[in-house]
Amino acid sequence: MDIILIKLILAHLIGDFFLQPTSWVKDKERKKLKSGKLYLHVLVHVALIFVIFLSLNVWKIALSIGALHLIIDALKSLFQTKKNARVLFFADQVLHFSSVVLVWHVFYKGYLDISYLSDVKTWVLLVGVLFLTMPTSIIMKVIIAKWLPENDDESPKSLQNAGKYIGILERVLIFVFILTNHFEAVGFLLAAKSIFRFGDLKEAHDLKLTEYVLIGTLLSFGIAIVVSLMVAGLVK
Repeated sequence: MDIILIKLILAHLIGDFFLQPTSWVKDKERKKLKSGKLYLHVLVHVALIFVIFLSLNVWKIALSIGALHLIIDALKSLFQTKKNARVLFFADQVLHFSSVVLVWHVFYKGYLDISYLSDVKTWVLLVGVLFLTMPTSIIMKVIIAKWLPENDDESPKSLQNAGKYIGILERVLIFVFILTNHFEAVGFLLAAKSIFRFGDLKEAHDLKLTEYVLIGTLLSFGIAIVVSLMVAGLVK
């Protein structure tokens, strides 16, 4: 990876996560576009680029990233509420990293390289990883719905939708492990989940719950492994 892009990403990480006090974040949320901390935060990002590159010749990049950062943060402050704060946090970071890559392409590559979009492997990978998220969760729910233990959805001991997100994470991890030829990590993941689940199942003394968890786990791992192997075969 290009060292210039690495430096730009480093500048963003330092500016957003190390040099942005919580008081600045709250001030931006409260005052929105009238917050002086919003503009001070952008200036910190611009200054960091000059400091990391130890040169004033990068002023075009610094100002471009600063301007994009201001636009993204301003839009976030305008639309953020308590309900969507978590979603906007991740959307905000995706846009920031995308803007960094965009500016790097334009100023150091001389063009925006999107040739990967015409590569079938890119689309196969995208379809594979997306299939293992919500679509697989819905498919599994339909398959094992008839074995769902009574009052399982209303259990106060479980976080809301925790099982769904745990399943999505484990399938995505399996996808990454298989595509990078780390099959042993899949076994480690299954063992780790079994250890964490063992205590709960032992205390529950519920055969039906045990069987339900085993079916769900094996089905989730099975689908993830099959899909990952198919994708791996297609992208080789």
